[in-house]
Amino acid sequence: MTPARRIETYDTTLRDGTQGAGVSLSLVDKLAITRLLDELGVDYVEGGYPLSNPKDVAYFDQAKALDLNHARLCAFGMTRRKGVDAKDDEGMNALVAAGTPVITIVGKTWDLHVDEVLRVSREENLAMIRDSVSFCTAAEHVEQVFYDAEHFFDGYKANPEYAVQTLRAALDGGATRLVLCDTNGGSLPGWVSQAMREVQRQLPGAQLAIHPHNDSGVAVANALAAVEAGAVQVQGTINGIGERCGNVDLTTVAANLKLKLGLDCLHPDALPRLADVASAVYERAQLTPDPGQPFLGINAFTHKGGMHVHAVQRIAHSYEHVEPESVGNQRRVLVSELAGASNIAFTIGAKFGLDADKAKQRELLLKVQDLEHAGYQFEHAQASLELLAHELVGRETNFWELDHYRCIILRKNGDDTSTEAIVKAIVQGNEEHRVGGGDGPVNALDTALRKCLRDHYPQINDVHLTDYAVRVVNPTAETAAKVRVVIEFSTKPKDGSEAKRFSTVGVNENIVDASWQALSDAFRYHLTETTQPQAVT
Repeated sequence: MTPARRIETYDTTLRDGTQGAGVSLSLVDKLAITRLLDELGVDYVEGGYPLSNPKDVAYFDQAKALDLNHARLCAFGMTRRKGVDAKDDEGMNALVAAGTPVITIVGKTWDLHVDEVLRVSREENLAMIRDSVSFCTAAEHVEQVFYDAEHFFDGYKANPEYAVQTLRAALDGGATRLVLCDTNGGSLPGWVSQAMREVQRQLPGAQLAIHPHNDSGVAVANALAAVEAGAVQVQGTINGIGERCGNVDLTTVAANLKLKLGLDCLHPDALPRLADVASAVYERAQLTPDPGQPFLGINAFTHKGGMHVHAVQRIAHSYEHVEPESVGNQRRVLVSELAGASNIAFTIGAKFGLDADKAKQRELLLKVQDLEHAGYQFEHAQASLELLAHELVGRETNFWELDHYRCIILRKNGDDTSTEAIVKAIVQGNEEHRVGGGDGPVNALDTALRKCLRDHYPQINDVHLTDYAVRVVNPTAETAAKVRVVIEFSTKPKDGSEAKRFSTVGVNENIVDASWQALSDAFRYHLTETTQPQAVT
């Protein structure tokens, strides 16, 4: 059997990725991401520009001790300055001094940049490319030199003859890869394919690579078009982070190459680890994961429409183009006003004995639809949904009866604000009337309600608020609008068992009362889960 054609992956998360707005990686982050990329089977990891800043200098120094098993480190830099010999150029010497086996040099391909940005003769630009590549190639420890042809597709469109001359200059200097860059991100797949094929005809035997940006939203399509036109390497970043609209997302490219085109890239067992690596990079970069990220986003295999869920239960691939587990993701089914009975059955049917009870499924669905019409939303409040199911099957959820609560917020001019909450409730036949202080009404109500409950239900101490979000439901009502509050909680049992996260929702014109609903529902949910049987028999 003929082995699948292998496509090299070149990751520039640590350099090009950090040019994205809001992205910053510490030295520790960069080293950790390098290890992850190596374990994934990325072929080349670009660490940065060694003359750019002290962090990149330190990276190349410490990266030598990483003991990588697969990936080769690359140092990135520009061609020599005009009128300066490469051996005397500070940037050239910094590239060689980085000690990496691969050096990537970026140069001008578009005559517009040569004439108006560099302001050198076109002949001098060719010499700058040739000399720079040749100087790095001559270094004893350097195994390969890649040439990044900046703005290639724009330059080739404007002056194809000169653009190809810049590539020939790099080949003359000893470049082992010619990287055609869509730096502006404005090219479309048809033009990328055409240009790639024309360059191959003019430079037979040259090893071409693609470096697409996503300004037109087609970076992945451009990368795949280039591969189908003969590119041997794709350069991009994890999660597509990068300047402006970002670079091509290497995770999406890799999944498409292996699962759709049957081509070889990364390690053979890498794809099921893609989601974990993507998540780790998001965390290191302090970015919020994109829920709609192809293959890996939390919504990539999430089903909401009732017809869709019904079909997925019968034949999963009818609405899923690949198996979620193949890329380390998982299927989710949401319950909302758009749901069908199948959504109920899939999400909580087994837990509540509703698998085959169509009447109960429909009853719960109608309740959800009525509440969502009133402003509730259960997609991110599974615990509130389950409370409805508990009540539907007759499980006790009223562990106390509220008589009243009251919040007092005191602020004197020039003083800090203080908040006090009073809760009166009947708990197991006992009247509990407690006062709690806090940093705000939610904190104060939480304190007072816990005081009412903890002697009767000590497990309430295991519940902790971890996130709080509020959104206006009907903004046209301005300050009188309804608000929806979603609160996330975690449980940390003292017995050391695994922590659990859950969320509840409350809706009201009064933000404090909406918060009270979500808060008290969280306690009711936890008590229901910890004091009642977990399944109906």
